[in-house]
Amino acid sequence: MKKLLITLSLPTLIFAYQKAIIKIEGMTCPLCTMAVKKSLKKVNGVIKVKVKLNTKKATVIYKKEGIEDKLIKAIKKAGYNGKLMQTSKEP
Repeated sequence: MKKLLITLSLPTLIFAYQKAIIKIEGMTCPLCTMAVKKSLKKVNGVIKVKVKLNTKKATVIYKKEGIEDKLIKAIKKAGYNGKLMQTSKEP
């Protein structure tokens, strides 16, 4: 019986997270990426953040829909400009 319950609840967990790719303007060094990453991690609902200097993009995995504006504000608070490029469901 326990195996059945786990199997039935698994599909609801598959698309429990959202993924946002954000273009960031103004980053010039590794310290910039650290500042952006730290600021994004403070947003309630954020699970994982990856910021790359060479592409000037942040990839954010989060569990609450509708926090995209908060992500952009967090980047602004760190001193940079962010533009949401793409959002999708994360398996």
